[in-house]
Amino acid sequence: MLWTLALGLWGLSRQDSVWRDEAATWQVARRPVADIWHMLGHVDAVHGLYYLLMHGLFEWFGACTTTLRLPSVLAMAVAAACVTVIGRRLAGGWAGLAGGLAFGLLPAVQFHLQEGRPYALVAAGAGVSTLLLVTVLQGRGRAAHWAAYGGTVAVCGLLNWLSLLILPAHLTTLLWTRAGRGTWTRWAAAATGAVAAVLPLVLFSRSQADQVSWIPPLTWHMLIGPAVLLTIGSLAALLDRPRAGRLSVAAVGLPLLAVPQIGLLGLCLVRPLFLDRYVLFGMLGLALLIGTALGTAVRTTGQRFPRAAPWLVPVVVAVAMLALLPQSLAKRSPASRVDDVLAVASDVRRLKETGDAVVFVPAARRDTALVSPGHFAGLRDIALAESPVASGTLKGEEADPARIRSAMLAQRRILLVTDAPDVARPPSNERDRVKTAVLKEHFTVVADEQVRGRRVTVYERL
Repeated sequence: MLWTLALGLWGLSRQDSVWRDEAATWQVARRPVADIWHMLGHVDAVHGLYYLLMHGLFEWFGACTTTLRLPSVLAMAVAAACVTVIGRRLAGGWAGLAGGLAFGLLPAVQFHLQEGRPYALVAAGAGVSTLLLVTVLQGRGRAAHWAAYGGTVAVCGLLNWLSLLILPAHLTTLLWTRAGRGTWTRWAAAATGAVAAVLPLVLFSRSQADQVSWIPPLTWHMLIGPAVLLTIGSLAALLDRPRAGRLSVAAVGLPLLAVPQIGLLGLCLVRPLFLDRYVLFGMLGLALLIGTALGTAVRTTGQRFPRAAPWLVPVVVAVAMLALLPQSLAKRSPASRVDDVLAVASDVRRLKETGDAVVFVPAARRDTALVSPGHFAGLRDIALAESPVASGTLKGEEADPARIRSAMLAQRRILLVTDAPDVARPPSNERDRVKTAVLKEHFTVVADEQVRGRRVTVYERL
């Protein structure tokens, strides 16, 4: 846990950068609770519980990158602790220690370890619920454990309902270990209660499905990552000598790694939803299997070289840390994300003049003004008809194209905030096409700055 905590605190601010996904958390969490609730009726209901949690933290500790990301760091530390305890119970102390240390080094974990989004919290909940399941399968469980299990799965589902894919993973573990009838009955009751608690959110969020319309359809090259992970996990599981009817790391870790991935791929047959962060909690299973492989190596080494065996895990972890160091450094830099809303806001403050107007292409790039309103003080957002708070949206409601055109033609200087060319997409709606055409036909560029995936261009009337 301390190891993962240290990895999370290392470079936590990412050079004072915040990217677009985190900007959504930032700007929503700063709204009053009533306004957050109003917004959830229109967009992002799937993240409602997380936004309310972050609102409370921002109220208590202030809005900053530390408050934004520290919950994810602490959650991943809890997940690492769960991996360690599960591994120790099922495969010995070295396996638990190695698994917990490996978890924090996994590239996907390092990325979301410092991310102001709910996926690390889901991973922590998955770790706790899996530990509770192992506890009852070892015969230590009571009614309180089952209640805690169902409650934890439900909370995870409310943070992101795709985390319910952990239930078929745990179902596979029960089948593998040939659990008794009483265990099946209690698990079914707890699982049903969790699903019932999350089902209203699942049904309601379907009306907001357009929010994930940008996710591309599944292609063959998208299967390479899951295939590699499953291959590594399967090879590691073989070292645990998996047998049906025995509670082992393979019986717990392999389903936790494989089943959510396969389940998400199955959902993609209905609607494109394949993003690895949705099943990030599957990395718990991979870490468990890696830890068991190292634990087996320690035992084997100890039989022939007793003095060398205790050094095996520290040496392997050190070598892995050095091998992954370039990637670890990269994930802690602003370039690791597609853009930075704070850097471009500083450019806006430097370039703006009294009486200037501002437009955003696409409208979602208004997030930089919502996160840093002081930098945009004095600028008139001439395309905006209704603010994000009033409209209950993330980006606000803009006027019709004709009104936007008229408002732009009435200006002497306009600042355009948009994406840098290497990540920009062609305008996707009539409003953005009108903004682009008016600037091109009636204005000339007098300043142009690009920084960390965003661009601000100053136009003056011809």
